[in-house]
Amino acid sequence: MESKKIAVIGDGGWGTTLAILLSKKGCNVTIWSAFPDYAEFLERVRENIKFLPSVRIPDGIKITADIKKAVEGAEFIVLAVPSQFLRDVIKKLKGADIKKAVFVSVTKGIENKTLMRMSEVAKDVLGDIKIGVISGPSIAYEVAREMPTTVVAASKDEQIAKKIQDVFMTQRLRVYTSTDVVGVEMGGALKNIIAIAAGVSDKLGFGTNAKSGLVTRGLVEMKRLGVAMGADEKTFNGLSGLGDLITTCASEHSRNKRVGAEVAQGKKVDEIEKETPMVAEGIRTSVSVKELSKKYKVEMPIADQIYAILFENKDPLKAVSDLMLREKKAEG
Repeated sequence: MESKKIAVIGDGGWGTTLAILLSKKGCNVTIWSAFPDYAEFLERVRENIKFLPSVRIPDGIKITADIKKAVEGAEFIVLAVPSQFLRDVIKKLKGADIKKAVFVSVTKGIENKTLMRMSEVAKDVLGDIKIGVISGPSIAYEVAREMPTTVVAASKDEQIAKKIQDVFMTQRLRVYTSTDVVGVEMGGALKNIIAIAAGVSDKLGFGTNAKSGLVTRGLVEMKRLGVAMGADEKTFNGLSGLGDLITTCASEHSRNKRVGAEVAQGKKVDEIEKETPMVAEGIRTSVSVKELSKKYKVEMPIADQIYAILFENKDPLKAVSDLMLREKKAEG
């Protein structure tokens, strides 16, 4: 594959991991950081100590805090910014030469105020851009260490999905394609809420029965909302649904599962967010999903209880009891 010029917007763990992967594949990669001091630090130290410690950033990767410089001439622009900051960041791209670029959103979240998915936010700000998304079970810690990983690239335009597949596929990262952007994005966002529930369950000392039930019934909730929003139900049985759900509910590197464990110990959301530089998307996504479930009249009991724990100070054990003692019904 000929060398591609790629800009990665965002210096978090996942953005840095993808930048390293693409650089090793021979691409000309630039990482954009929102913070000039940290950009200079990364350029000099070649290790993202905050978000991806113990992994070296290759010398060939450029790092800058000038976003227009980062995207200049880029054939692919990877959006790796936390969901609630994405709109403000990409507003900075207005006036930049980005018409020919393919955008790739790798952020798993839903904007609070607008309830938009990340590809929708990008189009809302930048207009009729070429865009796809990547999602699936892809803990950055493992991908950065070249452990086998499978993800899905989705775009309404199948040719764009295939272009993304070609660029990101390596010997250790297998990329499938899809045209169900709604399903792929919603799977990636919704599974984080269930992961918070898994962290609560673990910290309360519950076992594999509870975890299995959470994953299974959580997937049902994900499907309900996704289908109501226009997704293909089958997508949720794939990598961006069930696959990502299993990973984020099981991995010790899951930020959202860690949040669940911390709230089960009595920590408040504000305290948790202040203590860690890494964003756990499930916290803010639970706010969006609360509104979406009302809008689409979809029952989401697990998501409702997680929202109550995070934002209404509900006791986690009471939330478990309320879930278990709901009205009897048939499985479905």
